[in-house]
Amino acid sequence: MGLFDIFRAKKDNSTDHRPADKKLSGVGDTPLNASYTPEAITTLGPNDIFVFGSNLAGRHGGGAARIAYDRFGAVWGEGEGLQGHTYAIPTMQGGVDTVRPYVDRFIEFAKRQPLLTFYVTKIGCGIAGFSILEMAPLFRAARELHNVILPREFVDVIESEDPSALAQYARKPHRGIPRRF
Repeated sequence: MGLFDIFRAKKDNSTDHRPADKKLSGVGDTPLNASYTPEAITTLGPNDIFVFGSNLAGRHGGGAARIAYDRFGAVWGEGEGLQGHTYAIPTMQGGVDTVRPYVDRFIEFAKRQPLLTFYVTKIGCGIAGFSILEMAPLFRAARELHNVILPREFVDVIESEDPSALAQYARKPHRGIPRRF
């Protein structure tokens, strides 16, 4: 049994309560020249990496972190870096400035791994409570890399020349754990 057979077995043994017509598409079904990270990722190809927001303690209990742990090999207790077919970027330890160094490290790592394709989720925009407007600019340098795929919303913010057009990406009401800093 190979590495990817383990992920398949884990996925196949899980209970999926969604109707068959509501199954999520995954990166494995996404064209190789995809412009944006798919909204929902359920499968990965052999060189695909799921990039998600984490906490420093590596407790992957909810959101994209839970998907990374359940499906793609994120390691419980490891809050940063490459793990299985995932890359964790800590987002729960403070403000935007505390996230920036981790994003910068990720971008440098991705530059050194041209054979891997990194699908960045909307990190920091779920449980961590940041807005797209706060997180997207951190990934500006990643937009230049052929092997880093960003969410459409991040690209919209990075490439926008009209700040007033970005109001839809402003801070949304927080539905997750309140940030305390």
